[in-house]
Amino acid sequence: MPPPAATPHHVAILVYDGVTLLDLAGPAQAFAEANRLGADYRLTLVSPDGGDVTSNIGVRVPVDGAVSGAKAADTFLVPGADIYPRARVPRDLADAARLPAETAGRVASVCTGAFVLAAAGLLDGKRATTHWKVTHELAARCPTCRVDPDAIYVRDGTTWTSAGVTAGIDLALALVEEDHGADVARDVARLLVVYMQRAGGQSQFSAPLQAPPPRSPALRTVADLVVADPGGRYSLTDLARHLDVSTRHLSRLFRDELSTTPARYVESIRFDLARALLDQGHTATRAAALAGFPSYESLRRVFVRNLSTSPAAYQRRFSTTRTDTDAAPPDPDDRDATPRPRYPK
Repeated sequence: MPPPAATPHHVAILVYDGVTLLDLAGPAQAFAEANRLGADYRLTLVSPDGGDVTSNIGVRVPVDGAVSGAKAADTFLVPGADIYPRARVPRDLADAARLPAETAGRVASVCTGAFVLAAAGLLDGKRATTHWKVTHELAARCPTCRVDPDAIYVRDGTTWTSAGVTAGIDLALALVEEDHGADVARDVARLLVVYMQRAGGQSQFSAPLQAPPPRSPALRTVADLVVADPGGRYSLTDLARHLDVSTRHLSRLFRDELSTTPARYVESIRFDLARALLDQGHTATRAAALAGFPSYESLRRVFVRNLSTSPAAYQRRFSTTRTDTDAAPPDPDDRDATPRPRYPK
């Protein structure tokens, strides 16, 4: 006896000029793969006025109609675009998101699509995330929204938001799991050759040394000192003496401007330097030494605290696209770099 047919699930995706094509295609493909496994996702592309749109890479995207004419969606999805973290979301686009969201079973965004939801008032008082590079901007535009800068995706009730670009696939897998269970979601992940759940958060993907420089000249001097000589002595007393200020005044500067301590700030610069060195191909032990850490273990503790992974695991993910057989041999001093068997014994 054949299994019962799945209940149809209507997914409406809002597209507009400049929409990031992968934000749209990634989740759509995940839903299509779920359909091959017995789900019944029915995708509809809608635009604010019903006209076709042009994606961020110039590919024209045909739509099924206008938002105003679309039937109520079980899932309403808003992909992102590069332009809206840099510009205000137009009122017609915000209205186009607000209208179907009122009747949808759940609302979701991919990457900077969160800015469209925020402009429509759909993130007020909720937890959310977006691409790591613009989380601060989302928090500024939606003051009542609690932005999580590290999450791959966030669920707050029936509202879902996800991190940058390919995180839309992670989001879609989570939605499929909610609808059809972990087994189906796992099979979709295997068909797409992606992890069902990534290790760590999106902070692992952020570029090192990209934080804006401190406004205070004294704090900028501290940053310059550590970058120039990562292995130097930078205790609170040493820094205060170098800047010719009291330790109390220097501590207050760090607290008021950066919400941290001098020790943690020095550590963060060394951490960013170590990430850059790992990206360049240095071993974890060498990166620790060049970045000013007293040992590999001290660097490892900072990596685990910040990225929930070890330096060696981080480097395996980000240093090269080469396969294991082409990669450089592991650092013999790095216990996390010990080669693992390809297949279970």
